[in-house]
Amino acid sequence: MADLFFLTIEHMVLVLIAIVISTAFGILLGIISYWTPYLDKIILWTVDSLQTIPSLALLSILMIFFGLGNVTLIVGLILYSLLPIVRNTYIGLTGVSPHLKDAAKGMGMSKLQRMFKVELPLSFPLIFSGIKIATVTALSIAVIGVLIGSGGLGYPIYRGIQTMNFSAIIKGTIPVVIMAVIFDFFMSKIEQKLVARGK
Repeated sequence: MADLFFLTIEHMVLVLIAIVISTAFGILLGIISYWTPYLDKIILWTVDSLQTIPSLALLSILMIFFGLGNVTLIVGLILYSLLPIVRNTYIGLTGVSPHLKDAAKGMGMSKLQRMFKVELPLSFPLIFSGIKIATVTALSIAVIGVLIGSGGLGYPIYRGIQTMNFSAIIKGTIPVVIMAVIFDFFMSKIEQKLVARGK
């Protein structure tokens, strides 16, 4: 039981590290796509293409550069988490009313001030939705980290598959499902409040 608790915490920490980093890069790439129309298609196509690569194949490629262990898994989770965050940031920013942008510009705000005081706050409900999708997805993908020497709940699942021990498989699966449901529930509640506040 103690081992399962440790693996659950380790799984959650690995995912949260990846989500924090992917959120920072995802929002930045979303802003760059919004500010530079000639780059938006390239950036969106790139992050979209990453999603089409099977997760194990991507981790195998990354393993060549980062070796076995947690670093490879975290980098893989970051890359897989980018699409919903970049896309939702871009869609959120392009969806801000032109009248509000003009009003902010008329008040003498610089481009950077408009971004951080007007456009990003108004886009945040949609951005947060992208973060929620990325988090729930990363929780499930992190399970295969065991195949590249990473920690987390993939270990009891993989060990159970190897030994045909269904009890071990269930012990590893249930915490992943519970975490995904809890994260989805609470992040959905926060998302609803952000949407209500934005109206």
